Amino acid sequence: MVAWPRLLASHPVRAGRADGSVIRCGLADLMLADLPVAVVFFFDRPLDPAQLIGGLATALGCAPAFAGRLREDELALEIVCEDAGVPLTVYDLDDTLEQAVGRVTMPGSDLVDLVDANGARSGGGPLLTVRISRLAGGATALGCSWHHAVGDMQSFMVLMRAWSAAVAGAEPVRAVQVPDRDAYLDSVLPAEDRGRPSLRRVGPEEAAGIEREVAGALRANRTVQIYFTDVEVDRLREEFGAETGLKLTANDVLCAHVVGAIRTLDRDRAERTLTIPVNIRRAMGIAPETIGNLVGDINLTAPAGRPAPQVAADIRGAVERFAHEHLCLRANRAFLGDLGRDRIGECFPLGFDPVRRTFTVSNWSRFGLYDLDFAGHRPVLMSPAADLLLPWVASVVEGFHGAGILCTVTVPAAIAARLRGAAGREILHPYRSPDEPLPALAAAIRKLA
Repeated sequence: MVAWPRLLASHPVRAGRADGSVIRCGLADLMLADLPVAVVFFFDRPLDPAQLIGGLATALGCAPAFAGRLREDELALEIVCEDAGVPLTVYDLDDTLEQAVGRVTMPGSDLVDLVDANGARSGGGPLLTVRISRLAGGATALGCSWHHAVGDMQSFMVLMRAWSAAVAGAEPVRAVQVPDRDAYLDSVLPAEDRGRPSLRRVGPEEAAGIEREVAGALRANRTVQIYFTDVEVDRLREEFGAETGLKLTANDVLCAHVVGAIRTLDRDRAERTLTIPVNIRRAMGIAPETIGNLVGDINLTAPAGRPAPQVAADIRGAVERFAHEHLCLRANRAFLGDLGRDRIGECFPLGFDPVRRTFTVSNWSRFGLYDLDFAGHRPVLMSPAADLLLPWVASVVEGFHGAGILCTVTVPAAIAARLRGAAGREILHPYRSPDEPLPALAAAIRKLA
């Protein structure tokens, strides 16, 4: 039985001041200007909406881009930091914490007000929305959605840390907002990169195929969540490391292991591409508080039969050589600049190719998600929420209370069913001991793999 939410309050949250600054978006932002992002933080205690509203107002003063509005003309897409505000709603929901966790990746979960990305781009809609759901039993779900043109996951976490600090009355967190993002990149990027863009221009036939995939995504695809304990991850790292002679990270082994398991269950024998987005801030000496889409891509191609340990080694080598062999932001900008801004809609990243089953795995771990503190309460879980259900997309983030890893993956429905079945669990968890305890909330996730 669906527990319909009851609206208790609606607030436009503003910082109360605006300097009128304008951020000129870069070409990378334009490529993402039709996409929303949505996440939900779960707390096992009640949160005070008044405290959250006051803290958010302070945080928006630290990171005003999130309270701004987009402005588009023939030459540029801009974020006007005019303190237009963030809509925040408060709902009562009959779901318990366990029930809400179980529904978070389902369309219509009623836990997030998804930003209308197209409407924001053309009609001045908000760039961030917040929904506070008061759950049965005293728990709270904090659902947030933001416009991808504003920034990446690290950008959003700058806002969240500022919000947490404001509620705690701690030293304010200040975001770094550059007025011209492409000009800023010119000042920090190497004079030359690999020279080959990670973008492609599609023709009418391929564009039609992509449109069909997107239009049918909600019907055709399902989201599956896979939980790995810390012990499992350590065993994967040890086994893969021994086979390759390398010190591999959790992200290396889990990307290779999960994608390999899915290809095996799908009986996929074709050559495929694996895309790993890479945060360029550290590699380029960019301040971690900088707002924007500061991400490059690694694109690795391998046959279906390549063993997972070798794929993990490929990922590790590519990350370590990223700045020399994979960085291509200048090449991307040159490609788009030559094509012309009015034809950017004909281009897609190499990592977005649902027809050819290109898999993209984003690492959202090590961003301090579980360090957020709202009046003494920290999240018990952070999960992506259902948005567009585009296939062959996954994210990796710390699991319950910051322990273990939760991998959220969207795949066609038939593959999702195999992942959730006995065969899927067997191939996903060869390093899990039968008597290894799982977090209590793990049982709440709908058909956890």
